[in-house]
Amino acid sequence: MSESRTLPVPDGLDGMRVDAGLAKLLGMSRSAVVSLAESGDVRVDGAPAGKSDRLLAGAWLEVDLPSAEKPAEVTPEPVEGMTVVHEDEDLVVVNKPIGVAVHPSPGWEGPTVLGGLAAAGIRVATSGAAERQGVVHRLDAGTTGVMVVAKSEYAYSALKGAFKERTVDKHYHALVQGHPDPSKGTIDAPIDRHPRHDYKFAVVTGGRESVTHYEMVEAFRAASLVDVKLETGRTHQIRVHFSAMKHPCVGDLTYGGDPALARKLGITRQWLHAYSLGFEHPGHGRRVTFDSDYPPDLQHALDLLREQDH
Repeated sequence: MSESRTLPVPDGLDGMRVDAGLAKLLGMSRSAVVSLAESGDVRVDGAPAGKSDRLLAGAWLEVDLPSAEKPAEVTPEPVEGMTVVHEDEDLVVVNKPIGVAVHPSPGWEGPTVLGGLAAAGIRVATSGAAERQGVVHRLDAGTTGVMVVAKSEYAYSALKGAFKERTVDKHYHALVQGHPDPSKGTIDAPIDRHPRHDYKFAVVTGGRESVTHYEMVEAFRAASLVDVKLETGRTHQIRVHFSAMKHPCVGDLTYGGDPALARKLGITRQWLHAYSLGFEHPGHGRRVTFDSDYPPDLQHALDLLREQDH
């Protein structure tokens, strides 16, 4: 069974891609909209619409939604290991632990950052889709580190704009296999859904612009610790880019990581940590930076590498 929705394209979505615009309009994930479009369940003025087609203000959208596709709800639930780095009237900065998604989504039954904030009595902005209100950027469930959530509506708008304009400094540390050559450089390669595996992403001709800057921090015999600065923020961007360079993140079995090396270092997920986030504070306008220490499993892997090399 399915539910059919018909609605006009608002002026604010004029010229936007179907997948991005419809996801924003209905509060759905972009991947869910792509699936609908590929199944012929999205039509514009009666004609089937592809995911990359452009929307025209005033046109009529028709969408056949599976009955199971219901907006996820934020359930207040304490999140073990999640700490508040900073909080004020405009925003809250948290240190996200492993195995925690940022917001609820279809199929995810684990803890979320928004659920943890709700359990702690921290109210966030009401802007955004119901299941991800206040969210201005995301980290994968398998990636740890520092992130910000908007509390005021003004902060939500300002921070979303900052991420869009690329004025936010997002720094990660990644432990990658081997030794990238050159040791400092830029990876400029478009990313989109993997052509054969929908749960993965890949460097694809005609994909979305994706730019990653990196610099070697420390070299070991088997791996390298690199500082990564994202210019764009695509899903799995760091993991995909370093895998394309033949230097996947240690422990990242999805993108070509060596299982033997991961076992040797006691790593059960990708060695990737968002350690620093800097932006202009929407309240007072001054530049602020927030940092996050490595979690124990990542620190232990580094300690083992240092011991083995000496």
